Amino acid sequence: MSLPKNVRLVEVGPRDGLQNEAQPISVADKVRLVDDLTDAGLAYIEVGSFVSPKWVPQMAGSAEVFAGIQQRAGVTYAALAPNLRGFEDALAAGVKEVAVFAAASEAFSQRNINCSISDSLKRFEPIIEAAQAQGVRVRGYVSCVLGCPYEGRISAEQVAPVARALHEMGCYEVSLGDTIGSGTAGDTRRLFEVVSRQVPREQLAGHFHDTYGQALANVYASLLEGIAVFDSSVAGLGGCPYAKGATGNVATEDVLYLLQGLGIETGIDLDRLIAAGLRISEVLGRATGSRVARARSAG
Repeated sequence: MSLPKNVRLVEVGPRDGLQNEAQPISVADKVRLVDDLTDAGLAYIEVGSFVSPKWVPQMAGSAEVFAGIQQRAGVTYAALAPNLRGFEDALAAGVKEVAVFAAASEAFSQRNINCSISDSLKRFEPIIEAAQAQGVRVRGYVSCVLGCPYEGRISAEQVAPVARALHEMGCYEVSLGDTIGSGTAGDTRRLFEVVSRQVPREQLAGHFHDTYGQALANVYASLLEGIAVFDSSVAGLGGCPYAKGATGNVATEDVLYLLQGLGIETGIDLDRLIAAGLRISEVLGRATGSRVARARSAG
């Protein structure tokens, strides 16, 4: 299979990245990050999450962030909405696209949201119905697709029915997430080969964490399987909460550098993206997690 000519990067730094940070981040800094990402040419930015601040304190103020950002035509500004209340809050904030989360691991589902996979999927039905009635698109995530901190290895056959269920419920795209970053290129190719029998490849995305240093290899393996959408996080924001001291999301700068080297179009300006990552890293008081940014800014 030939490589895709164009790839869409889904920037998850402002949500999936910042929600794992230990220190509080101001609304103004979040707004600046999203605006910087817009200026860099990202066409899809996950801005925040409409969840209880009691559970995810870093996502407090998501409505204020949506109100403060400079939204550009043609750019999708999305939010996580795990329940109906969250969806209603997102709708009130003017969000036009939301995301819902399921897991491929029963143990992970139970420990994270205190219910089975099938029960979690049932919870999404009213959200997706309400979204469709309001003309809001819904994107689905499946976590722990290659490994689980509690169950260990996860087979592609465990992932496929969860991805299919989200697709059949109305998710226009399903992102498959290697939450603990333990997957390898061979595992990744088989994952997409198996899941694509139930969900078309053009409606699948890859979401790789770099805990074991395999994220870019897994992105390339996915490209070989015809996958053309990837989630990534500027400056590699967001540690992995299941592996102490480990890196989390793959850095958008590093994925972009890989894609540019392959001649694949994204519409993103690497220099501006690096600048955005360096600015938010400075706010957080640490070095960027992007190897490309570190190499480009050295000296």
